[in-house]
Amino acid sequence: MSVQLNHTIVHSKDNRESAEFLGRIFDLEVGDEWGPFIPVELSNGVTLDFATIPAESIVTQHYAFLVTEEEFDGIFQRIQDAKLTYYADPHGKRPGEINHNDGGRGVYFPDPSGHGLEAITRPYGGGS
Repeated sequence: MSVQLNHTIVHSKDNRESAEFLGRIFDLEVGDEWGPFIPVELSNGVTLDFATIPAESIVTQHYAFLVTEEEFDGIFQRIQDAKLTYYADPHGKRPGEINHNDGGRGVYFPDPSGHGLEAITRPYGGGS
């Protein structure tokens, strides 16, 4: 049996703002609104469907994206250009830094709804 993640719903304060933020930072295309959702499809076919819900109902989630070294350069530049606060760690103890875990690079930063986003060039445990 082949099981693959097809899509997931991402709760947002404003579905359009959050989808466009992700699209802008990761250089992804934002799809057309479909019902209550604004979709952003990733290169592996998984779609993140952004849905607006009341801010007090949002439970913060973490979304990690595996990217190439070249993609990381662009993502990190767009993070800096947007003057976003970023960290080398998920707990925010190393602001203004990136990490070099497993011989790659990684960065953490928040989206407009408070979810933690992460861009990494090597999967955890991938070695150097």
